[in-house]
Amino acid sequence: MSAWLPTAPCTPDACAEPGPAAAAVPRAVLRLTAVAALVLAGAVLLPLGRRIPPEWVARWCRTIVRAAGVRVRVTGAAPPDGGLLLVANHVSWLDVPLLTAVRPARMLAKSEVGRWPVAGTLAARGGALFIERDRLRALPRTVAGIAGALRGGAAVTAFPEGSTWCGRAHGRFRRAVFQAALDAGVPVQPVSLRYRRQDGGPGTAAAFVGEDTLPASLWRVARCRGLVAEVEVRPLIPPGAHPDRRSLARAAQPAAPEPAWTHAALVTAAGRTAVHA
Repeated sequence: MSAWLPTAPCTPDACAEPGPAAAAVPRAVLRLTAVAALVLAGAVLLPLGRRIPPEWVARWCRTIVRAAGVRVRVTGAAPPDGGLLLVANHVSWLDVPLLTAVRPARMLAKSEVGRWPVAGTLAARGGALFIERDRLRALPRTVAGIAGALRGGAAVTAFPEGSTWCGRAHGRFRRAVFQAALDAGVPVQPVSLRYRRQDGGPGTAAAFVGEDTLPASLWRVARCRGLVAEVEVRPLIPPGAHPDRRSLARAAQPAAPEPAWTHAALVTAAGRTAVHA
């Protein structure tokens, strides 16, 4: 266990509910085919790098989410240009294209992502900053690398919870990444992510938690009808607004989920988790 390797009391069986309405199998297959085509198109265009306008990248990411059958609602002011730490709660693999649609940035990702087929190549070529979550000694070097990127004028996206949660509850924001923002003297842009069903109630079909696999999560999202992703761009936290990383992390932490979203979790001493909706 390390500062980068927290755990969440969420499992696919207990938390990832597909919802009452499901799209027909042929439609779900078409959705996944469209997503795959868009991802491959992005892989082909990646060598162009910074020559691709950021607004095109943002539009491509939003199109990926929509191709999966998910509607997108964005509220709040657009993040500013220049060095910026963008932080959000973490629920799904959909979070990455959603945040990139808000502000294209270098993604802070676990080192395992770099070894994933296709996605790892895309992340590396897109300028991702990889962290070794199980090596505490590597933490200062990681923070210094993030701070260097921020000083250079880059935007960096991070999920300070360090683990995905189903959305019924949030994890506590870890403080280390906020030290990089303090060291670089850049603002922090908090973003809150929520997923809703077609009827407006809280939805967990998009949750990518526990031992869930990416193919299973992709299929669950593609089969879900009327899934809505809500992206709330919260007020910017300017440099110097908070004296230390603890208070900065607390200020960036999203508000508690609405009562309908919450669940109680019991984590046993043996590490087994039971979640009760």
